[in-house]
Amino acid sequence: MSEEIEPRVIKKYPNRRLYDTEKSQYVTLQQIRDLVLEETPFIVIDQKTEEDITRSILLQIIFEQESETNPLFSNDNLERFIRFYNAGTHLGFSDFISQGMNFFQQQQREFSKAMEGMTAHNPMAFWTDMTQKNIDAWRQMMGLGPDKDDSKNN
Repeated sequence: MSEEIEPRVIKKYPNRRLYDTEKSQYVTLQQIRDLVLEETPFIVIDQKTEEDITRSILLQIIFEQESETNPLFSNDNLERFIRFYNAGTHLGFSDFISQGMNFFQQQQREFSKAMEGMTAHNPMAFWTDMTQKNIDAWRQMMGLGPDKDDSKNN
């Protein structure tokens, strides 16, 4: 039986300062970003209204990162995001983005794990196996299943 971890509470005061109630100190957006990177559960509460403003703070962090020299999103992608808000299909788009990010994260973990042991194995077998895993994961994400292959039906 696993015990659920209570999220760390960060309070945002009217003076725009963020206060970590667990550490009893003010924190910066960079320190909140570090919590995300460390996968530390947290919630940001507006001290005055007691409203959950975590999403707003996460968007501020993304905005700051996108303003740096190596943005993740191109102008074209940002324009597409804006269009999806007006298309009425943003829920499907949100699900697709979530699946894509989960897929990418899974591939990163598998790649890292495989790279650790790659020196002990045949490199060609490693890349063949990794390619097949990517194909299987893509098919699963697209709802095709692992064994469906149109080329076999000829």
